[in-house]
Amino acid sequence: MTEPIIVGLSGGVDSSVTALILKKQGFDVECVFMKNWEGESDQCTAEEDYKDALAACNSIDIPIRSTNFSNEYWDGVFKNFIDEYSKGRTPNPDILCNKEVKFKAFLNYAADIGGSKIATGHYARIKEDDRSFKLLKGIDLNKDQSYFLYLLNQEMLSKSLFPIGDISKQEVRQIAKENGLLNHAKKDSTGICFIGERNFRKFLKKYFDDQPGEITSDKGTIIGEHEGLMYYTYGQRQGLGIGGGYGTRDAPWYVSDKIIQENRLVAVQGHDHPDLYHSYLTATNINWISGSSPNENDIITSKIRYRSKDSGCKIKKQSDSILVEFDSPQFAVAPGQSIVFYHNDVCIGGGIIEARSNTPSH
Repeated sequence: MTEPIIVGLSGGVDSSVTALILKKQGFDVECVFMKNWEGESDQCTAEEDYKDALAACNSIDIPIRSTNFSNEYWDGVFKNFIDEYSKGRTPNPDILCNKEVKFKAFLNYAADIGGSKIATGHYARIKEDDRSFKLLKGIDLNKDQSYFLYLLNQEMLSKSLFPIGDISKQEVRQIAKENGLLNHAKKDSTGICFIGERNFRKFLKKYFDDQPGEITSDKGTIIGEHEGLMYYTYGQRQGLGIGGGYGTRDAPWYVSDKIIQENRLVAVQGHDHPDLYHSYLTATNINWISGSSPNENDIITSKIRYRSKDSGCKIKKQSDSILVEFDSPQFAVAPGQSIVFYHNDVCIGGGIIEARSNTPSH
């Protein structure tokens, strides 16, 4: 009897089809439903998701158990989320969740119950090459999730499977439908898991007191008031509350900077305003998936947010950080977010954006 593959089952169609594919391939499959957040019952969909996970496992005829990683999530992900926002930065908790929960706590749990590997419904691929493991973009580039997986290391990749990385989302739904899975048309989850569909600012207000301050133009003119720098991110257009009578009437306002020490938000008009674009950034907390950094002359591209287009860049190693020079200026570079690097379709690693500028030195 083969050692089981332990599938992290969320109740959605992607992880359900992951389990189905592995069973059809002859693996001994067991599923685990992870509860990672102890939140308000009206917002947390865990109970409904667990019912969907149970229904999927009953349909596929594989066993399922549930476990609770909410403590690990709180300590490894949520504390960082709150700390970063308190500093006026824009973190990405889903990236940290993969590192600390799905590919650490869950991986260890799977080993404890006898699993040889774990499998998840990520749209990404793993390729073993000369005893090293490479993380590749998913075939469906519109759904590719390699950006969220750049913190994985060789050990994690060697014990993981991404069965749907080779197929499209449309094919996943079709496979689910053909095999009678009730969640074949279930809506994809969006947003940060512990916030769900609720208003983001209202959620943050539970953890922060408002810290109002001035909104100024790039010329220093006071044009409004903000409720707290933590509620705004670079490049934000909506919700600034800047009335008429300032600047060019037809051009929308965008957040261009946060002056933390002055509790001041800076906004500029027009998407093409030069203050919204930067050619350099520094990044820290670098993880290279192979275990070694690329050469400075290697041709690489990068993403500064999940949905941004790949942009050519050069990297220069510094003592405890890297300096990134973009081939073309990037819109709304946000400290706290992740920059992720690629060589063609191979995700080679990434880091946390610390600062941005239009000159090589900060």
